[in-house]
Amino acid sequence: MIRRTFRAVLLLTAMLSLPQVCPAPLIYKPGEGWTYEAFGTTGNWQKTRAKDQLEVAEQAFEQKDFDLALKAARHTVKKWPLSDYAPKAQFLVGRSLEEQKKDEAAFNAYQSLIETYPKVENYQEVLKRQFEISNRYLGGQWFKLWGVVPFFPNMERTSKMYEKVIKNGPYSEVAPLAQMNIGTALEKRGEFTDAVKAYEKAADKYHDQKALAADALFKAGQTHLKQAKNAEYDQGIAGRAIAAFTDFIALYPEDKRVADARKNIDGLRAEQARGAIEVARFYEKKSQWNGALVYYNEVLIKDPDSSLAAEAKRRIEFLKSLPGVVTTPSAATNAAPAAPVKP
Repeated sequence: MIRRTFRAVLLLTAMLSLPQVCPAPLIYKPGEGWTYEAFGTTGNWQKTRAKDQLEVAEQAFEQKDFDLALKAARHTVKKWPLSDYAPKAQFLVGRSLEEQKKDEAAFNAYQSLIETYPKVENYQEVLKRQFEISNRYLGGQWFKLWGVVPFFPNMERTSKMYEKVIKNGPYSEVAPLAQMNIGTALEKRGEFTDAVKAYEKAADKYHDQKALAADALFKAGQTHLKQAKNAEYDQGIAGRAIAAFTDFIALYPEDKRVADARKNIDGLRAEQARGAIEVARFYEKKSQWNGALVYYNEVLIKDPDSSLAAEAKRRIEFLKSLPGVVTTPSAATNAAPAAPVKP
């Protein structure tokens, strides 16, 4: 038993004495905390001048050693935050994080670069990188919990990233596209009203960019259209969609989507007529003849050449024959109750 214990202790001692079993020792440095250092390189990456430190980060990045590049770049910024090399180092922090597929952390690193060094030479490139990261999340890339665990796409967080891009460069090349993408993100969340506002803001703010403004107005109409399909009794939404498409046709008559806009308007008017006849039928079943008459007349106004209009005409003639029905349009309108709210 003693011999067996002695052998175990001897074996453990031998294992601990072998340096190759610990290729990445844990090193503590005052002000920096604990870090892992690759075997044989402990301390070699740290330099005494900012220029040399940045070169270590750049060389590591070129060699695709993104861990070392990130560490060396962060050290440069931390130790020499006011040097001319700090902005380049902070940019390299973002680039290294991107290469490590840590997009949200990279976005934040670029944000820190813009806020700390607003006169950085490659400001526009930084904005574009933030925009591209946001686009990846808009495309469905998952955010990560604690920066590690994949935790589903999140259009709300994506929208906020685009908002930062716009704030960083409101008249930059990517700002108009970021404003449009906010609308797309809100649509994906089912927040159609806010999506329309985002598109309308893009059309108004960047009206000098004709193609983008036209696209924004057309998408505002399309978003209203999506709402109208699910709003049987809320005909106001269909009306706003028609108004958006009508403005689009008036402002951009040469756009190739004008035919689609007209088709959408026709479909929306048919939808309005369908909604009106549903309301008319509702009132007729309740024996509220004046209310039914108003909404049957509405069908004739919204879609006069449809089969629904033919039905509306027949019902109007029947209702007019009933005693006590107000046949004067203005009087009938005043006598009609409000349309019922869809449950």
